[in-house]
Amino acid sequence: MTIQIRKQPLYWILLVLLASCSAPQATTSEEPLSKAAIKIDGSSTVFPLTNEIVSELKFEQGEDAPTISVDVSGTGGGFKKFCAGETAINNASRPILKAEMETCKANGVEYIEIPVAFDALTVVVHPENDWVDNITVAELNAIWEPAAEGVITQWSQVREGWPDRPLNLHGADVESGTYDYFTEAIVGESKASRSDYTAQADDDLIVRAVRQDTDALGFFGYAYFSENSQQLNAVAIDAGNGPVLPSEETVQSGEYQPLTRPLFIYVSADAAESNPELASFVEYYLNNVRFLTEVVGYVPLPNEVYNLAFEHFTDKRIGTAFGGEAPTNLTIEALVKVEREF
Repeated sequence: MTIQIRKQPLYWILLVLLASCSAPQATTSEEPLSKAAIKIDGSSTVFPLTNEIVSELKFEQGEDAPTISVDVSGTGGGFKKFCAGETAINNASRPILKAEMETCKANGVEYIEIPVAFDALTVVVHPENDWVDNITVAELNAIWEPAAEGVITQWSQVREGWPDRPLNLHGADVESGTYDYFTEAIVGESKASRSDYTAQADDDLIVRAVRQDTDALGFFGYAYFSENSQQLNAVAIDAGNGPVLPSEETVQSGEYQPLTRPLFIYVSADAAESNPELASFVEYYLNNVRFLTEVVGYVPLPNEVYNLAFEHFTDKRIGTAFGGEAPTNLTIEALVKVEREF
């Protein structure tokens, strides 16, 4: 998924051609240079938000907008490129992990961590599935833990009274921050999961798979459910205090646990310093994200967090507030506290 939002205007191409025909080939510091492209990669969960902001920038600035590409290779896959210096921004559905921090450090890549929204990671079933409207965290654990591989294959094995029908599982692939978070929150250990499920890097493919299969169960970020809510049913999660459906209200209140999580962008500090257009884009992002978050189906952060993030960016506050860990059960209130103390 790549969006190119600028092409060189025709007059500029003609000007260069004329200059090359009528003057000696020489370059001076006064000669105009083409704008440096901004490369963004990473999380499929954060993609809709960043994509919306890039589209808004293009709409506002037209031909004056910078050239921006937005690709998706998952949070982990994106950090591989980011820490190698191949991209300027990494979309991330979890904080940077210790191993990724070490890779960035070894390659001399410094980063600025910017929280941009809150997500309700959503468990979904087909709308004709009439036996599941809620599920406990313990039941999700029984479905997804490594020991369930090849063993828990029928809905009837999960809860008494559920039908003797095949349980077809769909979810994020191992490069995804959604996979990392889901396994940490549900199984109790990041990346610990059964492997006999259909794994996808593209959340739209998970949407399609569940939409076409009455026996399917899947999970992905709330924006993808919000966009497809007429074709999917969200499952209420019971963490011990009764079933709770994902929504903006239950995320803000902290009731929807343990599947709420902050979303981030990570910006290369050196790239932002050397490329004024990148710095301007990040500032545009922070000035507009609070208004566009709900457009794509996520929950905006308090203005205080966006203001702190803007200060961290302009002050070039390097590093992460999370110490290389990806905490679960984090509320918006707790995130505000973390950002204040960082």
